[in-house]
Amino acid sequence: MTTFHTATLGCKINQYETRSIAEAWAGRDAVETDDPRAADLILVNSCAVTANAVADLRQTVRRFHRDNPAAEIIVTGCAAQVMPEELAALPGVVRVVAQADKADLLGGPMTPATPAPASEKPRFAPFSISGYGRARAVVKVQDGCSHFCTYCIVPLTRGRSVSRPVAEVADEIARLLGAGFREFILSGINLRHFGRDLESKPDFWDLVAELERTFAPDWAGRARLRISSVEPGQLTDKALDVLSSSRLVCPQLHLSLQSGDPQVLKAMGRGHYSPRSAVDFMDRLKGAWPVMGLGADLITGFPGETEAQFENTMELCRELPLTYGHVFPYSERPGTRAAELPGAVDVPVRKERAARLRKLIGRRKAAFLKRLLELDHLDVLVQDDRGRGVSEYYAACRFEQPPGAAPRSLVRARPLRVERGVVIVEPWEVSE
Repeated sequence: MTTFHTATLGCKINQYETRSIAEAWAGRDAVETDDPRAADLILVNSCAVTANAVADLRQTVRRFHRDNPAAEIIVTGCAAQVMPEELAALPGVVRVVAQADKADLLGGPMTPATPAPASEKPRFAPFSISGYGRARAVVKVQDGCSHFCTYCIVPLTRGRSVSRPVAEVADEIARLLGAGFREFILSGINLRHFGRDLESKPDFWDLVAELERTFAPDWAGRARLRISSVEPGQLTDKALDVLSSSRLVCPQLHLSLQSGDPQVLKAMGRGHYSPRSAVDFMDRLKGAWPVMGLGADLITGFPGETEAQFENTMELCRELPLTYGHVFPYSERPGTRAAELPGAVDVPVRKERAARLRKLIGRRKAAFLKRLLELDHLDVLVQDDRGRGVSEYYAACRFEQPPGAAPRSLVRARPLRVERGVVIVEPWEVSE
């Protein structure tokens, strides 16, 4: 009997796909272990979005081989799609499975190494889960991207956008509710493209509205949906209507913003939205969400970015009600158009701008956490037995005393104080 260990690098979609493969393997008499040193086989699901992600992958594989030289290592994921020869040469690696062929691993760890022709593969890869290794369940609704931003390697690694049928999304959430999960993260590579390839052409907000109609009558107040990431261009009147009327969606959004300067966005291949539109939308949303969590992905030092253009990003972040952010100095990715653009910004300048932006967002986060202390309660999802949790606003929480509820439970809690960026709470009421 094969004992296997899985390791996931990168995005929530990778986490989801790893879980799906692990369930499939366990269903074929393989046994999963949390200890890579005890595994006969190690699956590494890789990321290639930045140079650091690839460096982390190499280090991870080498560490696994050093700690367990007898283990056979399979590498799959986005890096496996674009650099298979290099990964195959790493110590301990016996097989490299491209992202396009990752679903073949659902047949078992020893499935034939020759992938099926693309014409025989299903339109949407048949990944699904019945459980999850974390308290909050990722639900994959979309894959790939058809946009080709100039800096992004994802269209080369995951291909063009494909959407999961709405009924399949609802079926999976129903299964996970039955398994005891109470928070579901609707995730995709580019949710703006959701539905374009489906017969009735629903968009992402149609999906959210349908899930609301399906689950809110029985689960409002007892379970919740969270949206992984949206573009400012998705913040339409329909989005406002759906979010304002929802009884399931957490009052929190994460924006794939990248820059606050229109010319930099145009150079990024993201000129289809105005950064100001995000500010306007958040102002309109305040009526329904007077308190909300708001995060953003931001890139500093993109080729040609001037100090004045970076300041436009700083100013936009001062205006947005940001409560956290993911800030990345620009990283060249071979094979992307941006890698050939003139006007490269010195790496120290990229990092210095990132540090300034993180400092600004850090101050906004601290002010937001203090504001949460003024609320009567927070709805906290219990994440583990150590009392850690996450609020509906995506603020990290910790229970001062045991909440009397198992992980995955929703607990109404009183906010007490903030310690090191974490809201300390006391339990009040446990949802069914």
